[in-house]
Amino acid sequence: MLTGEGAPFEVVDGVYVRGPRTLREFVEVVWGFGDRVFLVGEGESVTYREFFDAACGLGRRLVGEYGLRPGDRVVVAMRNLPEWQVAFWGAQLAGLVVVPLNAWWSEEEFAYALDDCAPRMLLVDGERVGRVREWARAAGVPGIVFRGEAEAGFVAYEVDDDPLLGPPDVEVAPEDDATIFYTSGTTGRPKGAVATHLAQAGAAVHPRYFAAAAAIARGERPGGGAPVVSLTTFPFFHVAAFTSLYAVMAAGGTLVMMRKWDAGRALELIREHGVTHYAGVPTTALQLLALAREAGDGLESLVLLSTGGAAAPPAITGELAAGYGERIAPRNGYGLTETCGGVFANVGAEYREHPGSVGRPSPATEARIEAPGEDGVGELWLRGQSLFRGYWGDPEATRAVFAPGGWFRTGDLATVDAGGRVSIVDRLTDLVIRGGENVYCVEVEQALHAHPDVLDAAVVGVPHPLLGEEVGAVVRLRAGSPVGVEGLRAHVAARLAAFKVPAHVVLVPDAELPRNRAGKLLKGELRELVVSAVAGREPGEPGEP
Repeated sequence: MLTGEGAPFEVVDGVYVRGPRTLREFVEVVWGFGDRVFLVGEGESVTYREFFDAACGLGRRLVGEYGLRPGDRVVVAMRNLPEWQVAFWGAQLAGLVVVPLNAWWSEEEFAYALDDCAPRMLLVDGERVGRVREWARAAGVPGIVFRGEAEAGFVAYEVDDDPLLGPPDVEVAPEDDATIFYTSGTTGRPKGAVATHLAQAGAAVHPRYFAAAAAIARGERPGGGAPVVSLTTFPFFHVAAFTSLYAVMAAGGTLVMMRKWDAGRALELIREHGVTHYAGVPTTALQLLALAREAGDGLESLVLLSTGGAAAPPAITGELAAGYGERIAPRNGYGLTETCGGVFANVGAEYREHPGSVGRPSPATEARIEAPGEDGVGELWLRGQSLFRGYWGDPEATRAVFAPGGWFRTGDLATVDAGGRVSIVDRLTDLVIRGGENVYCVEVEQALHAHPDVLDAAVVGVPHPLLGEEVGAVVRLRAGSPVGVEGLRAHVAARLAAFKVPAHVVLVPDAELPRNRAGKLLKGELRELVVSAVAGREPGEPGEP
């Protein structure tokens, strides 16, 4: 119905036949949504017409006033503002390569990425300009400041929204580079993943397909129902935000933004704007559900709760079912910076029945489990339309992740069941080998999350002189929980083999587990915490040689 010959999501030679070929094609059609509200910030809103006219004006300025040409890199570094989207899409309309940078980076981190991508223009907000000022001055690169003051080398942004002039007159081809998104860098320096327009255009179609498939599974007509109003808590520099953004834009929906995460404020925004779709990392989703339960908030407008950016604990489906039955559909999936966002999805009844799975791939994504062992676990390999073309300026790293035939080695261990559903078991680099036995950290983390008093949990490998490694865990408990280390170990032992039970458990009742801005656990810091606890010293103190 959806992917057959002549159907909306037909794929030929790995590419959506009826999808856009460039991001310029994708964004030009939103002009037709006119006065519908597109972006909602704190006390402000922007319609599609206002957004598109402003993006066209910025694109004309980048081409005319600054002389930028297709292929030139343009950095966008701001918090989640309506102007972030104006900057991104204005540059896309000009055929430029947009490089979104992490808005929380330090000056040193910014300098590393700026040296790496060598942009010709900086589009930053007033909070970020101080962190890029010295680099811009030394490199002689101009900038535009949004919501900030002009200074040497930087001009203040002024809206040019003449609706009669349209986008700049440039040619954009599917094979042209569109974006460079930097990886999160949890295990080393971030790398710039380069995606073409055709790849990003594929990423823009994936969420539309998954939404249509979910509607049919519910016995509904795709495209029906209430207008989409999405509270998207991902920062815009993260590809997970674009999975939600593309879905909203394709449907002419509304995107509600938050300055920073606050569960109480999120509940207020859901009520105030009639939010239908929530998207965020699992930690924020669980916090939202916990506060809603405490406050007796029925989340009446919400129909979809989507998580991404990090592994989703199966407890999410239980939390939803306990409070709201089947009215709010759970959704999770799988994607990477290198896939331009989500390429798998697991929604609604399928998710409830298979909470440990990330679902099936999109029609324009091929997946295989390479060299599976006796337990069916092997490395997940992918190829398809939305796959990146390589790492910016790093051919060695690019060669290392691509196998013959264009397959991308994800570095994730996975299984596939008879129904074609894929489950992510762990990272190749996040595997504990205890005395020759493989222990998948995610499996133990899920067992810990199943305890009602566990708010968060992380599992790491701890060095052992005989076994090589032992299993260690860091656990955050609910305030006042009576459960102790042995209680948690017994809880895991009732669910998993003895060799998978954490030998060492560190309880952190009053602190969040360390994560990067994308919500991913910083396993290096956590490993040091457990190792230090085992050695009886404070983290950071020198240990035995």
